[in-house]
Amino acid sequence: MKSVMRVMLSILLILLFVPQWSGEARLPLLPRNAAVKATPVVLEPGNPQRTQLGGLTFLGGVALEGEGAAFGGFSAMMVDRDRFALLSDGGNIVSFTMGADWTPRAVRFAELPAGPGKGWRKQDRDSESLTTDPATGRIWVGFERANAVWRYERGFAHAEAHATPPALANWSSNGGAEAMVRLRDGRFVVLAEDRKGDAAGTVRGILFSGDPVVAPRRGFAFSYRPPRGFKPTDMAELPDGRIAILNRRFALPLTFTATLTVVPRKAIRRGAIVTGREIARFEGAVLHDNFEALAAVQEGRDTILWIASDDNQLFLQRSLLLKFRLDR
Repeated sequence: MKSVMRVMLSILLILLFVPQWSGEARLPLLPRNAAVKATPVVLEPGNPQRTQLGGLTFLGGVALEGEGAAFGGFSAMMVDRDRFALLSDGGNIVSFTMGADWTPRAVRFAELPAGPGKGWRKQDRDSESLTTDPATGRIWVGFERANAVWRYERGFAHAEAHATPPALANWSSNGGAEAMVRLRDGRFVVLAEDRKGDAAGTVRGILFSGDPVVAPRRGFAFSYRPPRGFKPTDMAELPDGRIAILNRRFALPLTFTATLTVVPRKAIRRGAIVTGREIARFEGAVLHDNFEALAAVQEGRDTILWIASDDNQLFLQRSLLLKFRLDR
């Protein structure tokens, strides 16, 4: 009888002190003992001297490894000089500094402080896109399944506000705000992964005239036509105002290829069908994986693109972080 009472007391304590527990397994979190190993990679394993890929010059890259089952799954990132923050599609954040020696330092593991739902399931923290305002440090994250946008204070210190824009309401649970960018003029562009646009082979895009958290109804729809068979996974505004879009294609049994396209900002108009100019294609002998994260920075006169992959937390894939110079 005493053992039964102890079990009942334990259940009562769980209900009292963990009120959000739903009986489902907790979303995996990163361990507190942050450590990241970076192994250098080459653009073409069989030809280590190769650096050119279409309109890109390969400047180096690493395969990242970390402790814990939650490491990886990177779907978005921020880069500010030598500071990196990678966001997984489970709400986990890996941040570090890294210089010319490609060694991660000051590594920190964390998780989003808030988001849709209770945060216990992956569906609650399916964070797929990220963009920032360099002037304020604010960060916006797009969530699939919830079709919501949340805004966070600098460094993800806490959540400030959130909204579920009506324009995203009927996007599929697995094809929501896959790519999002805040333009320097304060407007936001969001691309769906699989919500069909107004023509065959296109996906839906939304241009918000301001912060989608503050004014979720202000903006217009357009369509983006990725290269045949591909879907957009991330985008970034280039220093010259053009928008670079990362696109991915999946084929069985487990093969991911990618392309990088560039579109003029002025091409994004109400009801327009926007087609990008292909810059480079990741397939065949060169490195290719589930590329989902893209960031653009400027180093001197050079436009630098960083690309990261989502390993789906599978041993068959890798968490790659690659650096390129955009040549055209």
